[in-house]
Amino acid sequence: MAVRNYLFLICLLLSFYVVGSVQSATPSNAPLVIAVDADFSTVAAEGGEAIYRGARLAVENINEQGGLLGHPLKLVRSDHRGNPGRGIANINQLAETENLLAVIGGVHTPVAMAQLDAIHKHNLLYLGAWAAGTPVVDNGYAPNNVFRVSIRDSEAASVLLQHAKSRGLHRVALVLERTGWGRSNHDSLHEAAAKLDIDIVKVTWINWQQSTFAQDAGAIADTNAQAIILVANAPESAVVARAVKKQFPGPMPIIAHWGLAGGDFVSMLSLPVLATMDISVIQTFSFLHQSNPEAQSLFTQYKNRYDNAISPESVPAVVGLAHAYDLVHLLATAVKSAECKNTDVVRDALENLPAIQGAVKRYSPAFSSTRHDALWSDDYFMSRFDNMGNLIPYTR
Repeated sequence: MAVRNYLFLICLLLSFYVVGSVQSATPSNAPLVIAVDADFSTVAAEGGEAIYRGARLAVENINEQGGLLGHPLKLVRSDHRGNPGRGIANINQLAETENLLAVIGGVHTPVAMAQLDAIHKHNLLYLGAWAAGTPVVDNGYAPNNVFRVSIRDSEAASVLLQHAKSRGLHRVALVLERTGWGRSNHDSLHEAAAKLDIDIVKVTWINWQQSTFAQDAGAIADTNAQAIILVANAPESAVVARAVKKQFPGPMPIIAHWGLAGGDFVSMLSLPVLATMDISVIQTFSFLHQSNPEAQSLFTQYKNRYDNAISPESVPAVVGLAHAYDLVHLLATAVKSAECKNTDVVRDALENLPAIQGAVKRYSPAFSSTRHDALWSDDYFMSRFDNMGNLIPYTR
């Protein structure tokens, strides 16, 4: 109670300082705004749409319960198109939005990294729903306005390589996209490999929009690697997978980061080809994996809003859906605790949340003053594709 009173006092003083009176800070009928800035049109459009849908369902929940601080919530969206420059422009434009509570960002790490200066310059809260680069959160800013419900590369590396080790695969090749996300994984995978006694026998880089990988696949074959660790988005992952299938006489294990799940990888590769391959993917959420009441409620809401005939395993880019849904509810709890919308006070409230049951997990708590990532390696699991191209968690 003392913390809550302290936060409220700060809000009260800030409101007087900025506008002269608490009552005039926000008109009684003005909505509070949450923006989703994501890739809605290029290599990870499925991921961007999933993030938007998760945020929308959470906003509808909150509005049905009366909104926040007596105001309705409004959701807006902007498309950074996977382009860092566009992402920066979007943040600068969103900073002009009246009553903006936070920006939910997603897919991709290079965009999120490029946006950090603008986010902190404008003192905006940035909630990461899908960008795994460790430096997105460990960014050196103080105070740090970035909070994330997502995979963290430094944690993902051990899960990817432990999966290889559990299958008796001790010699791996890395295929990494040539971006900040790829470089983040390069460092974390090497650190994890040293601890797990796994040999990284080759590192190959792939560019965005690269259309061939045959020569690189041949070079990997020359190393006698037993598996490939793949860090790339859907289009490049499909290029790699097709080349690997042609190069190797039997199914070469591909252990993939989640980038391929943010786009239409299955259609790009085709179901017949996929069925002949050994591809596993790291994930944080599946309606087949999480069975808590909040996850069940989210699935019901999703069916009612978007597709009443959909099955639990076929919700596209489901991690983005669940992450964004939980982030909006975590933000709402912080705003209620702060009793105002001031960024500094809400940031402090996010760092002091109570235990909250989300769709992904029970956050106890989600964040602290020194930890702005809510998910860690224990929250990740590996999945495989079924005969319909849906990701199915491996048996626990």
